[in-house]
Amino acid sequence: MTSQTTVDKADRVPEPEHVPTPAKGLRGHPWLTLFSVAIGVMMVALDGTIVAIANPTIKQDLGATFADVQWITNGYFLALAVTLITAGKLGDRFGHRQTFLIGVVGFAAASAAIGLSDSIALVITFRVLQGLFGALLMPAALGLLRATFPAEKLNMAIGIWGMVIGASTAGGPIVGGLLVEHVSWQSVFFINVPIGVLALALGLFILLDHRAENAPRSFDVLGIVLLSGAMFCLVWALIKAPTWGWGDGMTWTFIAVSVLCFAVFALWETRVAEPLIPLALFRSVPLSAGVVLMVLMAIAFMGGLFFVTFYLQNVHGMSPVESGMHLLPLTGMMIVGSPLAGAMITKVGPRIPLAGGMTLTAAAMYGMSTLEPGTGSGIMSLWFALLGLGLAPVMVGATEVIVGNAPLELSGVAGGLQQAAMQIGGSLGTAVLGAVMASKVDSDLAGNWTGAGLPPLTHDQLGQASEAVQVGVAPVPPGAPPALAEKITGVAQDTFMAGMSMACLVAAGVAVVAILVALLTKRGANAEAGAGAAHI
Repeated sequence: MTSQTTVDKADRVPEPEHVPTPAKGLRGHPWLTLFSVAIGVMMVALDGTIVAIANPTIKQDLGATFADVQWITNGYFLALAVTLITAGKLGDRFGHRQTFLIGVVGFAAASAAIGLSDSIALVITFRVLQGLFGALLMPAALGLLRATFPAEKLNMAIGIWGMVIGASTAGGPIVGGLLVEHVSWQSVFFINVPIGVLALALGLFILLDHRAENAPRSFDVLGIVLLSGAMFCLVWALIKAPTWGWGDGMTWTFIAVSVLCFAVFALWETRVAEPLIPLALFRSVPLSAGVVLMVLMAIAFMGGLFFVTFYLQNVHGMSPVESGMHLLPLTGMMIVGSPLAGAMITKVGPRIPLAGGMTLTAAAMYGMSTLEPGTGSGIMSLWFALLGLGLAPVMVGATEVIVGNAPLELSGVAGGLQQAAMQIGGSLGTAVLGAVMASKVDSDLAGNWTGAGLPPLTHDQLGQASEAVQVGVAPVPPGAPPALAEKITGVAQDTFMAGMSMACLVAAGVAVVAILVALLTKRGANAEAGAGAAHI
């Protein structure tokens, strides 16, 4: 079946949706099923923010570089993004219960392996495995909810599901801070083991297997390889560009290979029987705008958040717990703002809330560009809260736009596409804004250092100092006199803040572009039918 044939099916009158038979006992009970899958997916949501608090400690303990720390985040999110849609098809073919349980076991095992790792290479490797198994969890959990809940109660279940994910995201910085400060950075990953054991036990006794009637018979292996290669080459080029130089042949070789892989991927998807992403979906302008909007939102959000933890801990000298508390207004406002945004979108449609949300996001990122080493907690919390309030309608509305404008038979693929767009955007944001930060620090540090009257540095020493300053650390040599240490710290912090300010301004510019993209969105004809996929 070609992708065109798949889309043409949307013009037919859909058959009545199957209403699940009420479950008797524990096995297949709708609300217990929700509880079971929520425990499992909580691990994935928690790891989205909990690791950010641990990054500075991991860097110091394992002697990691700036690029290494980026890959702790990038490897996880890239693995998620590339495999989400494929994982959904695996669940359709082999059963969502089995896929979910495999994801739970694999995620918990990979987490334990990270905690036992003694090198940054192993941490990154097992973070990639975490992302792969996390991708199995998410669409499988949604498939179980869709198959278990009657249609009239599914939206309520998804609402509770969203609250669990939001609470896990919000709690990540606090839990991570407590564990890093009072136990170790390894405990941030070990905590997933008991959660995984609980999710596995509940799943074995409660989850009921469901199989799709028209399960796929083949997988787009070449499409997976091409998309993975394209994303890897793009992000790798962005991360290495500050080291290689933007004019270096290696940088542009990786970018060229990425573009080529994307082009071949697009061509292949029009020819394969069961494509990874049916490109006919993108004939819908609102759907395409929704996907682009998710990518742009994630670039601004995840890219900006990456530097905030270094700012709070290394510039302000906060403990992990204190930095986690300072991030709570951001995630807390996302939880508070999401139901308000949902009500507004239901009343007036997605266009105005989406454009308004990105306007608030742009304003928040601009405000964050004005932060200084001595900025008080009140001002920081104001900008963080404004950012959370701006992101909430985009998370809710863009998902509705993507799923609602997709043909009914492709609503699951559209839900996976929404999550993949957000994960890819997060990885690109970390890479792009990381490159901006590194370039700004490299260009300013030598002049600031000389201007402060500090002893001259060799080329190698300047490179080492630049790498430290990129994460807000002052390269004070051991035994330096207090006056010299204070002067070096001042130069390092001023240079770091200049780089962070530039990165936040770029993020604000991305958010402004997203405002224009939001004006292209509209409510889809299948919005209600696709609501179940909207929160995954």
